[in-house]
Amino acid sequence: MTFRSWFFTEMPYPDLPPDGEFESMRVTLPSRVFDPVRGAELYERYFDLYRTADAAGLDVMVNEHHATATCVDACAPLALAILARETKHARLLILGNPVSNREEPIRVAEEMAMCDVISRGRVEVGFVRGVPQEISPSNVNPVLMKERFWEAVDLIVQSWTSIDGPFNWEGDHFHARQVNVWPRVYQQPHPPMWIPTQSASTVVEAADRGFNLAVILNGHDGARRMFEAYRQRRLEQGLAPVMEHQLAYLGLVFVGEDDAQAQAGARQLQWYLQNNKVAPQFLNPPGYQPPALRAPILAAEARGTALGSPIADILNATIDELVDRGMMFVGTPDAVIEQITRFHERVGGFGNLLMMMHGGHMDHDTTARSIDLYAREVQPALRAAFTG
Repeated sequence: MTFRSWFFTEMPYPDLPPDGEFESMRVTLPSRVFDPVRGAELYERYFDLYRTADAAGLDVMVNEHHATATCVDACAPLALAILARETKHARLLILGNPVSNREEPIRVAEEMAMCDVISRGRVEVGFVRGVPQEISPSNVNPVLMKERFWEAVDLIVQSWTSIDGPFNWEGDHFHARQVNVWPRVYQQPHPPMWIPTQSASTVVEAADRGFNLAVILNGHDGARRMFEAYRQRRLEQGLAPVMEHQLAYLGLVFVGEDDAQAQAGARQLQWYLQNNKVAPQFLNPPGYQPPALRAPILAAEARGTALGSPIADILNATIDELVDRGMMFVGTPDAVIEQITRFHERVGGFGNLLMMMHGGHMDHDTTARSIDLYAREVQPALRAAFTG
C-alpha cells in the first residue's frame, strides 16, 4: 500500500479578543465575536487550500467541533460534500462524525453514502466520540457516550451492508424501523472506516473491527504504545496481522525553503496550541473518563493546577521541543524527511500521516508554499522509503 499524506486545517476563526477578556475559547465565547463577512472570506480560503492540496497530489481530511473559534467547520459532512465535488483525485477523510452526540445514526449513514457517490468512491469515514467540552452544548449523558458510540457505528455499518430491503433495529440506545439507506454507498461493502483515540479501550474495539486507527498529537511514546496495543490485540484475537495502512498519526507540519521560513511558519501553526483555551469546568464532566484517567485530573484540580486546555501539556512548549517529541515536523524538505523517517521507525511504522498544515492567521500563499514543498519533495521520498 502507498504511504498517504493528508492535508487538513481545523478552519479556525483567528480574530479573537484579548486573552483576558474571555474565560474559554470553547462553549462560552459569545458568537458576536464571529464576523460573518470575515467568516465567508475564511471559508473561501480554506476550501481553496483543500483544492490546492488536491492538485498537489495530497489527500485531504476534515473534522468538526462545536461552539468554538478553534474550528468553524461545525458540520464536517457539509464540508465533505463540498470537497466531494470540488476535488478530483484526493481521498477524502472525515475524522469524524461525533455519532454519540447525534440522535439519528441513519442520517449519518445517508450523508456519508451520498458523499461517497458524489466523489465516485473517494470517501473514508471516521467516527469520534466527541471531546469532553462538547458534552454541555450537545446535552448528552457522558456516562453512556461510549455505549451509544459503538451501537451507532454498528448500526451504520449494517445499514450500508444490508442492500436487499429494510431491516429493523432495536438496540439499547437507538430504535429504527424500515432501515433502507438510499443512496447505496459507492465503495463495496462500505468505505474504509477510521477511529481516532488516546484510549486503550478504544484501541481494542477498533482492532476487533479492523478499523483504521489514528493517534493524535501523542508524540512518539504515546503513538508507539497505541500502535503496539492495536497489533497485540489483533494477534491475541487471531485476526489478520496489522497492515501499515491501518495506522495513522496526526501532527503539525510546515515545510519551508530555508530554516528561517520554516520557523516562521511553525510559529503560526502554534496558534492552535497556544490559543486553545478551555475553562476547567468543561474538561472533565463526570462519567466521560474512566476512573483510572479521571483521578489524576481531579488531583490536579485539588492542587489548583487544573489544565486549561485539552492539550495543555504542550501549550508552552517550544518548536524544538515539539519536534523532539514528535508532535511537530518542521524545517526544509530534507529536515522534515529526516524527522518523519525517524518518527516512523521509533513507533514501529504507520501508513498515513495526517497533517495540520494551517493554523491561526496563516495566509493562503504561506500555506500553499508549504503544501507544494511537501508534495514535491517530501512525499515522494517518504513513499519510496515506506511503501512496500
